[in-house]
Amino acid sequence: MNRKLVKTTLSNALGLALLGAASGPLWAQQAEQQNNDTQARPAPEQRTATELDTITVTGYRHSVQLSTDAKRDATGFTDSIFAEDIGKFPDTNIAESLSRIPGIQINRDVNGEGMKIAIRGLGENFTKTTINGNTVATASIGLDQQNQNRETDLTLFPTEFFNTLTVYKSPKASLPEGGAAGLVDMRNAHAFDNPGKHLTYSLQGTHNTVSGGVAPQGSLIGSWTNDAGTFGVLAGVSSVKGKMGVKGWEDGISDHWTTPALTAAQGGGSGTAVSNRWGIWPVVPNNAAMISAGLTPGQTIDKNWLLAHNPGLSIAQIDDALIPALGRPLYMSGDRDRDSFLGSAEWRPSDSVHVWVDTLYTKAHRAVNRLDLDLLGRNFGSPTGMIPLDMKVDGNGVVTDATFAGAQVFLQARPYTEDVDYWQVNPGATFWFGDEGNIKLDVNAGVSRSWLRRVMPTIMVNSPYFTGKYANHNGFPVITSDLDFNDPGLGWTWNDLRLQNEKRLTKTSNLRADLQFGDDRNNVRVGVSTDSNLRRIQAFDGQAAWKPYAQGQVTNADLAKYLISGPGGFIGVDYAAFFKATDFAKYSAAAPEVNAGNLSQSTGSFDETNKAAYAAFNMASDVWGRELRINAGVRYASTDQTISGPVTLGGMRQWQDLKSDYSEWLPSFSAAWDVADNVVLRMSGSKTMSRPNPGAMLPATTLSGSGVDTGRQGNPKLNPYISTNFDLGGEWYTGEEGFVGLTFFNKRVEGYTFEGTTRKTLAEMGIPYDSLSDGQKAQVGGNYDTLLVTVSQQVNADAALNVRGWETIWVQPLNFVFDGLGFMANYTKLNLSTAGRDAHALTGSLYGVSPKMWNTTAYWENDVAMLRLSYNWAQGSIQSAPSTSSILGAQEYGKDRGQLDLSASYTLKNLPTSPQVTLSVSNLQNKPMVRYFGYDNVGYSYYDPGRTITFGIRGSF
Repeated sequence: MNRKLVKTTLSNALGLALLGAASGPLWAQQAEQQNNDTQARPAPEQRTATELDTITVTGYRHSVQLSTDAKRDATGFTDSIFAEDIGKFPDTNIAESLSRIPGIQINRDVNGEGMKIAIRGLGENFTKTTINGNTVATASIGLDQQNQNRETDLTLFPTEFFNTLTVYKSPKASLPEGGAAGLVDMRNAHAFDNPGKHLTYSLQGTHNTVSGGVAPQGSLIGSWTNDAGTFGVLAGVSSVKGKMGVKGWEDGISDHWTTPALTAAQGGGSGTAVSNRWGIWPVVPNNAAMISAGLTPGQTIDKNWLLAHNPGLSIAQIDDALIPALGRPLYMSGDRDRDSFLGSAEWRPSDSVHVWVDTLYTKAHRAVNRLDLDLLGRNFGSPTGMIPLDMKVDGNGVVTDATFAGAQVFLQARPYTEDVDYWQVNPGATFWFGDEGNIKLDVNAGVSRSWLRRVMPTIMVNSPYFTGKYANHNGFPVITSDLDFNDPGLGWTWNDLRLQNEKRLTKTSNLRADLQFGDDRNNVRVGVSTDSNLRRIQAFDGQAAWKPYAQGQVTNADLAKYLISGPGGFIGVDYAAFFKATDFAKYSAAAPEVNAGNLSQSTGSFDETNKAAYAAFNMASDVWGRELRINAGVRYASTDQTISGPVTLGGMRQWQDLKSDYSEWLPSFSAAWDVADNVVLRMSGSKTMSRPNPGAMLPATTLSGSGVDTGRQGNPKLNPYISTNFDLGGEWYTGEEGFVGLTFFNKRVEGYTFEGTTRKTLAEMGIPYDSLSDGQKAQVGGNYDTLLVTVSQQVNADAALNVRGWETIWVQPLNFVFDGLGFMANYTKLNLSTAGRDAHALTGSLYGVSPKMWNTTAYWENDVAMLRLSYNWAQGSIQSAPSTSSILGAQEYGKDRGQLDLSASYTLKNLPTSPQVTLSVSNLQNKPMVRYFGYDNVGYSYYDPGRTITFGIRGSF
């Protein structure tokens, strides 16, 4: 495979060659396309023996068997997961299910719930997600994630509604573009999956060891088809009244760790008093905390004083002593409710017509109380910080033990209230023409909307000063004192009040038509599609109005009445009483729109229209007596974008529109050869794309200072990410659901961005002359159309990311050991490197990828009982760009983590509806999620989501 395939000329040539090959006999359509090229299923006499769309035999082993059959029949590199029965998926979370596939890395929210996935070393935004082939775009963002890219929140979708998940690691021209790493298609249940009359119910109770209590959830799915087999409907509801709880620790997240900002006298002649550092009092103040520490008020704290009170340390060690900027234990708890509806209707008036419409609606309500108690290490260099006594440091300068005189903590109480709605409607039809039905037309449409409304006040109060014992022996420091931080009457005083809300809206619409000439084994396909995608983020900030009013209504003297003892060992807030006293609802509703939100997410929107056309052929023929299957084609895709966002120019805030467009040719080729009765060899070569990050494209236009020489702006001209891919592998099928597979893959990705500069005129930046100040107009003179401004913005790097790796999978029934016993295991190894002139700019920006991943499942099943243990492990990896803080060049990195889950069931066959008692335990070993910053004893975050136990019953009529 020529690695320069990414170049446009050669890509076009390959596409023309593939089309030329298609002009001969009609070729084959591989079996894998039945689930995803069209939602339609073939007319009854055309169905294949495997019937992968139809769930008639139930159980986990049958689910694995269907996955094995689908992989064997596929031409490209795909993996599928099938439901065990209507309304019963192997896992209770879609992301968890997908993580069992080789090469899939799961991204968990802080409560441990699987939220997003990444494929083969590329980030979540490189994966495109569809439902029945229609684009999915969600407005939800997770507990602490700003999510400005194209990720999909999979927690919105109940697993009960879906029968098949398919991951396409190699593309086809007929599939929607946009996923450089791959495409995940989720197929919902339909009435003709199981003809007749059926009603399936489930009722469960869930207990989390951190949040406590029992949270109910349940589902009801009914389907009906008429006796003639021409019409069917399915409807389902799912409701979850969930609870979440997290205990943990953070270093301050954005501020990380800090060192003292010594004055000149303290540093022996050279001071380091700069912002975001830990300033130390120049003179011992006269307060109870200092006196209780045995210090004499009025003493000068200079170099000699610090050395005398911290024996064994040099002044350089004191100056470089590392403590967290805002080290804080935290406790999160709350509700995670979700109500969903699925509806599907199908009409099959004849063998040549199939019409359907699917609709999906989800409403989620998330109310989370986040409490953290911050040790005030960072004080922006102000010489009013705690005084170190008897401090000890290790070889990296990390403080391991100390007494801090004049220490202070403050509470951050932050209740999230978030509501998310998502709905999607997908009508479609398939028509067969000709005497033998060898001309097929698929028409499919989709419309979706998603809204998010988040309200997030923050209430911050300070403790009195105290003397505390500080210890850091595992990377997550603790400080103890004689004060009771869980006492509302301790003497708390105001620190700050914030009110930061957010709204999000996503819209998608798509229409596609595919025309097939030939049968489902030999055909040529052509198709066209158009889709639009809009996403708008609006941040609101009501602090300026609410804070003075609230602090006027609730003074320091009144605070104790609105504080309560908290569940995390420190105080909380009586939100209902406080919000009523401060007229919170009024100020929240009136909060004005601002340019950036609480997590630095930028206000703005993108609106893009994508048009595509493709031609492809499928061939199945004998080579040396063995079947060879080929899928090849080329897709042309064009994109028109409008990027909008607020800018403030000349003191006026206004929305600015920036436009761009681009197009790409995307050829693909896959072949599978049955070289022996039970051995399949595969290869695939392709070019794929992901559209650029909208967050880097939003205008955010500013001119630096009072002049017009320099400025900043988002870059709407960013090119898409283009990946040239080559895959080689094969499988040996050992019988029943068993097989062994090995795949080698290589991706060369261009289009990564870094902070660079460009030269633009004011007109090109969209800055009107009238918006300039008088001084700026004088500098411009008569050169408005020609004066060039040096603009800092994200630019495409002249470099490429190489992702090379291999993955292996082994599925093996062990009936010869014990009837119904088996296991499945897979392993993925990744290697990332950069090449090109700007390779250095990319190297520090490649993070979030686990270089090694493996998971395994052991299962046993008979007619009435099932037991399954699954273990998913990922090697720790770099999670951030190099820091410019006190640990220069340090990066966040995650600790290796494995999670063990259990699932079991027992069917009471002699009772009506054959009820099945189910038990599942997530995070059986109670493993936390841990990150460090630079060193193993410099913690970044520690989240303990606890163990989640679900007990329930399900059955069918």
